[in-house]
Amino acid sequence: MTTRLAPGDTAPDFTLPTADGGQLTLSSLRGQSVIVYFYPAAMTPGCSTQACDFRDSLQTLQGQGYAVVGVSPDPPERLAEFAEHDGLTFPLVSDVDKQVLTAWGAFGEKKLYGKTVTGVIRSTVVVDPEGQVLLAQYNVKATGHVAKLRRDLGID
Repeated sequence: MTTRLAPGDTAPDFTLPTADGGQLTLSSLRGQSVIVYFYPAAMTPGCSTQACDFRDSLQTLQGQGYAVVGVSPDPPERLAEFAEHDGLTFPLVSDVDKQVLTAWGAFGEKKLYGKTVTGVIRSTVVVDPEGQVLLAQYNVKATGHVAKLRRDLGID
């Protein structure tokens, strides 16, 4: 069973390559809240829907002090293509070896079309300005998740 994060846990720090060729370190975002969301694969229908929902809510989220970071096992080149294709303006980071996905509880056994498989568990973790987990949601739906997250966070 995958260990999942819970409110009050310290969010595991990470440094991962970004779609734009740089690197992002989570702890460099201290002082603001960060929505870290984990998705299985760039350029797939569900992941595109979810990413576009974050893109469309980004101004409101940022206005409330939230940064958004998307994490997947795709290589940076694929993430760059995804960002350009869907006009994504928040950081996408690459976790090819799945160490961060695993540490955050977003990789492990899940149900897919009635079968148990091992893979990325679509998840969202909100980290507060001090680096503590504020909210952790696992097995989220791609469609409608951002709206639900906004409600859960009290953001109109």
